[in-house]
Amino acid sequence: MRALFIPNTKLNVASTRVSIGLLILRIVFGVAFIAHGWGKIQAPFNWMGPESPVPGILQFLAALSEFGGGIALIVGVLTPLVSLGLIVTMAVAVFVHASKGDGFVGGFEPALVYLCISVLFFCAGPGKFSIDSFIDDKLRR
Repeated sequence: MRALFIPNTKLNVASTRVSIGLLILRIVFGVAFIAHGWGKIQAPFNWMGPESPVPGILQFLAALSEFGGGIALIVGVLTPLVSLGLIVTMAVAVFVHASKGDGFVGGFEPALVYLCISVLFFCAGPGKFSIDSFIDDKLRR
């Protein structure tokens, strides 16, 4: 359970270089999710429209996952938990777009890319330039 909240931030191979790459990716990815989540967070229980069969609470969780998850990724806090929320959100988005017959390009491709990057953060963690790493260092002392 600890791994969901405090990831292993001690990377062995080229740790600083990998952590810089993860930091850049976290910032860009986080900004993208904030941008995607901003409109949803304005009407969190109804952003899909009144005709949507998706319950309001699930719409709220998706909006929170995208907007709040973007902020959390930028600073690198609770990265595994945030990534798990984004994995679920993006898996649903891929399924919805694919089941509507949307093609790969211009359809479910962005959601699939976001899903894969979320899996990367879930597996690799945020790197050493993150709040998670700072907390991990304090807990190990």
